[in-house]
Amino acid sequence: MPVIRFVREGVDVECYPGENLREVALRNGVELYGLKGKLGNCGGCGQCITCFVDVIDIVEGDNILALSRRTQVEELKLRRRPKTWRLACQVLVQRSVLILTRPQVSLSDAERRVSAARTAELLSGPTEWPLYGLGRNVSAEQSATSNEGDEEPALNSDTVA
Repeated sequence: MPVIRFVREGVDVECYPGENLREVALRNGVELYGLKGKLGNCGGCGQCITCFVDVIDIVEGDNILALSRRTQVEELKLRRRPKTWRLACQVLVQRSVLILTRPQVSLSDAERRVSAARTAELLSGPTEWPLYGLGRNVSAEQSATSNEGDEEPALNSDTVA
């Protein structure tokens, strides 16, 4: 399953196939935005172009299989940017990938970090989507054997029409 290696932050984040890159990053505390983006991002609609990232390397397979294709919004908004830049809000992650957040901001030891990120092995990600119930993670076995919430509420004879 996909693992996203955020090179600038030095963290690996597991995700499920088809998850949105922006949502995964924000959920895991990865900072996508500079000051302008923090003050005026569009919330993931692809209109502000403040969540762009650089796809450093595709770990498993080629770009088409690892990430969703560029959307029309990306083609329009990123036409003067490098082809490896994507809008995190428009990207669905299918396979493991290396990402550089805020590529417009210089990184003093970028070459060393990218090289280290490429050579370090990525751990395998999750193998199935989690099941959620009552605000906590529930495994598939627990869900199948659980009786919580199976009882129907008792009806008062006054409420029956």
